[in-house]
Amino acid sequence: MLLIGERIHIISPKVKEALAARDGAFLVELARHQKEAGAHALDLNIGPQKKAGPEVMDWLVDCMHAAVGDMLLSLDTTNLAAIEAGLEKTKRNGRANAIINSTSAEAERLAAVPPLAAQYGAKLIALTLAKEGIPVTADARVSLAMEKLIPRAEEVGLPMSDLLIDPLVLTVSGCQEYVPHCIEAVRMLKLVSDPPPLVNVGLSNVSNAVPAVMRPLINRTYLVMLMAVGVDAVILDPLDRELMAWLRIVEQRDDATGLGRLLLKLHDAVAAGEALDPAVVDFSDPRQAEVWKTVQILLNKVIYTDSYLRL
Repeated sequence: MLLIGERIHIISPKVKEALAARDGAFLVELARHQKEAGAHALDLNIGPQKKAGPEVMDWLVDCMHAAVGDMLLSLDTTNLAAIEAGLEKTKRNGRANAIINSTSAEAERLAAVPPLAAQYGAKLIALTLAKEGIPVTADARVSLAMEKLIPRAEEVGLPMSDLLIDPLVLTVSGCQEYVPHCIEAVRMLKLVSDPPPLVNVGLSNVSNAVPAVMRPLINRTYLVMLMAVGVDAVILDPLDRELMAWLRIVEQRDDATGLGRLLLKLHDAVAAGEALDPAVVDFSDPRQAEVWKTVQILLNKVIYTDSYLRL
């Protein structure tokens, strides 16, 4: 599974300040920490950057190369000129060692972005997002991928191995009823063709607008569930050591602890399309009890509130 570090994001005040001040030292350190923690690629979210986009991206890619060498970079902006500047900077032997993050299914984006990915040999994240917004059901998201995103990639000559469909994670705070639909959309996308398309998700979106202290548990639990249905790439926080530990438990089938055994039971239940059996939960273990409660809100079986862990 491709792990894309999310920490270089303009929504962070420190990152925003570093970009504005061209503080390369801060961003170099942040990049190195993410790579050391296990990230395979780094997302560079510079925001729209309507005026200075190309210059900012050019400078930032230089910082990343100084920090982590020729590591795969995800160019995360709506500014096409900035994306192309990043593609040029990462080009090696005629191909850009980069991911374009992202295109949507909107006509204007589909016209402009996939050809750029094909031209530079870059990977492309394609969001199941139409002009009308995000389709709420799994069926509708998969239909958008099959009817708009995949055909357009094929039309411009972008190999399926370079296309990452993103069915869009929604937050449990405000969009709870749609959170299970992303899991099912991933499951369905892995069955639509042979070979199936690759699937990417932005993990931390599931806990947007949730109190900061509660976000990591929700993210970690959702990751296990998404892994169960075959997600190929995840934009996540590699500096969350517990998140990376849970990922390792699932990948290595490590059942040495009670929590590990529960995470594997959760993974296997979701993979089979079944409910997690409460009999496998040791409710005397606070950590296992918290995972159980979190699964219930992520599956929309219990209404999310900021106090759900205390109920």
